[in-house]
Order: sequence, then structure tokens, then C-alpha cells
Amino acid sequence: MKSVKTLLVAGLCAISALAFAAQGEFGDVCNLGLTIGKEVKTDCSVSDVIGAKTYCFSSIDAKRKFMKDPTAMLAKAEENFMKIKK
Repeated sequence: MKSVKTLLVAGLCAISALAFAAQGEFGDVCNLGLTIGKEVKTDCSVSDVIGAKTYCFSSIDAKRKFMKDPTAMLAKAEENFMKIKK
């Protein structure tokens, strides 16, 4: 019975995380993907705040890569987002 309760709590936490996932810049597109000109949709469950804006990532690994040099990566993402949206 205890394991059922644990699974239930874990499931509710996962659902809550998705329900309250952040809404990010660039229409919830992965920022790492944008650095190479690809539009990878995300649910924004993996995100980070830079300045006062939320940026979304398709995975924790994508976020780690982006955060190695966020200033340069953000500039490239913004540039490619403008190209994609034209």
C-alpha cells in the first residue's frame, strides 16, 4: 500500500509540473535548437530565467550546453528566431 501511495504522489507531482510549466520566449521553442537554426517545440518543463525572461529547453542536456555560454548562445538564438519567423 505504501508503494501505491508513493507512485500516486510521484504521478501527481509530474502532472503538477507539466500544468505549471513556464511559458518561455520564442514561443516555447528550445533555445539550444534555435542556436543552430532549428525550431524544436518544448513544453517548457526544462527552463531557466535569464534577466526577467524564461527560456525553454528540450532536455536537461540542451540546457547545460546552452548555459555554458548563455550570452553568446542567446544572441545566436535571437538571430535565428528572427530568420525563422520571417
